[in-house]
Amino acid sequence: MADNNLIYGHHPVVEAIQSGQAVEKVFFQQGVRGETEKEIRLLTREHGIPLQVVPKEKLNKMVRGAHQGVVAFLALIEFQSLEDVVLQALEQGQNPLLVLLDSITDVRNFGAICRSAECAGALAVVVPQSGSAPANEEAMKASAGALARMRICRVRSLFSSVEWLQQSGIQVVATALSDRAVPLYKADLSGPVAILMGSEGDGVHPKLQKMSDAVVKIPQATDFDSYNVSVAAGIVLYEALRQRAID
Repeated sequence: MADNNLIYGHHPVVEAIQSGQAVEKVFFQQGVRGETEKEIRLLTREHGIPLQVVPKEKLNKMVRGAHQGVVAFLALIEFQSLEDVVLQALEQGQNPLLVLLDSITDVRNFGAICRSAECAGALAVVVPQSGSAPANEEAMKASAGALARMRICRVRSLFSSVEWLQQSGIQVVATALSDRAVPLYKADLSGPVAILMGSEGDGVHPKLQKMSDAVVKIPQATDFDSYNVSVAAGIVLYEALRQRAID
């Protein structure tokens, strides 16, 4: 094996998934059909694991052994259930602070955000199943180890998760440069809240912005490009921490 976090072959991958190991992603060989394909597709769907179909040449570059058309990466962390984490916190009378990441694919930004979330006392960082940075060694390094301490919840859909959080009494606050956005310091972040951050390129998805209870922007002294997303997350998390400390 070329990587301690990499497994390959039909049976090893299937056993890893069925045994409950935290599988980051599965790569499946393009053109392979039959029972193997059906089983892998069913298992990844049932366990919420991203599946990517790729050419055989890519798999050959990833491993030197007989991969049988299936390669998987193991995560360095155990993904947790958003519902379980939030409901437990509410039952214990906690005031949840969560961070939702929409299309944050840069591992360094992901790691840095997890570090800020840990420092601010966030309950969890929530990422979608598809289009998210992997929880790998680089992300762990960027987080200064906070990734190992922070609860990471991987969900099938951020849209459904936002609806569920709102139904559970948690305010969802998106960050965006839009006409609807109010200055960060004017938003009420003192109660149960989930902060929604988007990628630097596209920002928070328009539908998610519309679904959010509020949209905030971070004031700037100049018209230079907006803050780096990990820096922006740190600023918003500090404001939430400040308001909660005052209360």
